[in-house]
Amino acid sequence: MTEGRSERHHRRPQLRPDMPDLLGDPDPADRTAVAHATAAAVLQAARAEPGTTPRLLELADRIGLDEIAELWRGSGSDTLPGTLWSLYLLRSWVHRNGTEAARVFAVGERVAEVSTAVAGVAHPPGPDEVAALGDAVLTSAFTGDFAVALERAGAFCRVVAAGRAHSADDLPEDEGERQTRLARGNLRMAEELERAAALWRRNELH
Repeated sequence: MTEGRSERHHRRPQLRPDMPDLLGDPDPADRTAVAHATAAAVLQAARAEPGTTPRLLELADRIGLDEIAELWRGSGSDTLPGTLWSLYLLRSWVHRNGTEAARVFAVGERVAEVSTAVAGVAHPPGPDEVAALGDAVLTSAFTGDFAVALERAGAFCRVVAAGRAHSADDLPEDEGERQTRLARGNLRMAEELERAAALWRRNELH
């Protein structure tokens, strides 16, 4: 879902003095512990300190996802860091590829009505609308019901997967195969986010 790494230099944002540096370079042996600690700190800070959430929303825009990936990408989908990584990844994709996201969502909403309703994208879905959904999901994850935010993100992925799969047969063979492959990935992310929501409700997502 992401594009190639750009050669940009940014100031590393610090959320508060006692929070671990999100962008550190931990020893491989400690990477898992650091990933879990930083994910928990991010969520706690966003919920406890007014004004923190906008900075977290800007994190992917200011530094890209490469630095976050160093900590969170390798975490399992049934963990908090892995789940936050998926939310950041989804938001980055709908912002960078809004036209494509809107196109496949528009196709999918005709065949996945229940998931469309859960996702809550404004109609008609255009690039601005899907980008707003990405922002809303990440914002509500930090400030509202985390499980509901995960379910909205999962529903969005299901609609996108349905759109890709539904249109694949009408495309040239190579592009149809690519869309089918991407649909499987979207569906897998949907299932992972929905499973994470269930774990969160049981206080088992760490």
